[in-house]
Amino acid sequence: MKKLFLFIITLFFIHISNAQKIKKVSIKDVVMMMDTATNPLIINFWATWCQPCIHEIPWFENAIEEIKDKNVQLVLVSLDFKTDYPKELEDFVTKKGYKAKVVWLNETNADLFCPPIDKEWNGNIPVTVMINNKKKYKVFYGEQIPEPQFKIALKALID
Repeated sequence: MKKLFLFIITLFFIHISNAQKIKKVSIKDVVMMMDTATNPLIINFWATWCQPCIHEIPWFENAIEEIKDKNVQLVLVSLDFKTDYPKELEDFVTKKGYKAKVVWLNETNADLFCPPIDKEWNGNIPVTVMINNKKKYKVFYGEQIPEPQFKIALKALID
């Protein structure tokens, strides 16, 4: 019984040590990330309550893992509610095992935070922006990207 208890405690501490601390950011921070990226960058706006968002994130992570030598960075920008930050959001990210960097956007007025990302963005999610500053490449996707289309878009980002 004692060994089982120690095993459970050990698993608990491993789980806590692997939990991602999620930073609070402004839209200016996100734009700065986009403008100063030296490697190909994918910014995905999502939320824990958005099923299409949650559905596509594993596609992104798996496809990027397959080309890890290309140094593509994925940043997941959470639009979750303030009441869910940080505890519920961090718990969700840990439970899902997301490897990408996750940040929380501390802004709620879509009329203000959407235009700096893309003039076409009306606030819906998921939204993905692919940037390769070395190629002067920026593409905005205003909806969920099906997995085959994501792989094609990823190839265009890095080639």
